[in-house]
Amino acid sequence: MPNIKTTIAAAALAVSGTAVAAESIVEIATGDERFSTLVAAVTAAGLAETLSGPGPFTVYAPVDDAFAALPAGTVETLLKPENKDQLTEVLLYHVDDRNLPSSAIPVGSNYFKPVLESERLCITKSADGVAIDDGSGQLSNVIIADIQADNGVIHVIDKVLLPGTRPACH
Repeated sequence: MPNIKTTIAAAALAVSGTAVAAESIVEIATGDERFSTLVAAVTAAGLAETLSGPGPFTVYAPVDDAFAALPAGTVETLLKPENKDQLTEVLLYHVDDRNLPSSAIPVGSNYFKPVLESERLCITKSADGVAIDDGSGQLSNVIIADIQADNGVIHVIDKVLLPGTRPACH
């Protein structure tokens, strides 16, 4: 027997004419040309199936320009099969295993634990927006927040987060 809430919600959407097919984080990223490098990296690391799963996930998704700003040859080196473990670590630093819309990020500076368990991110929310400190000395800024997926949320960022040095959260 179908779930009555689902049936009512589907009927309401059909009547309103605003029914939209739900897409996973991977489907959204694949359909957006700004994420072609991220999609290539997720595919090379073998994470596409996981990030297409039920989640929930929050993905801090670097745009292609963020990957292009890395030192010359970095992306090509990470995409080599022999560097899959290192690529996977970098990518998992961009994923939280919770659904964290921007409204769930508290004002101020707070540590967040990405899926890469050995690391932490310092996320600062202020009137100026949301910035992420990975300990590299350069902040990543959320340039588009709250792209809703059926398995979580995407926050678009302008810098690739690099694991290694724990950021100071103050």
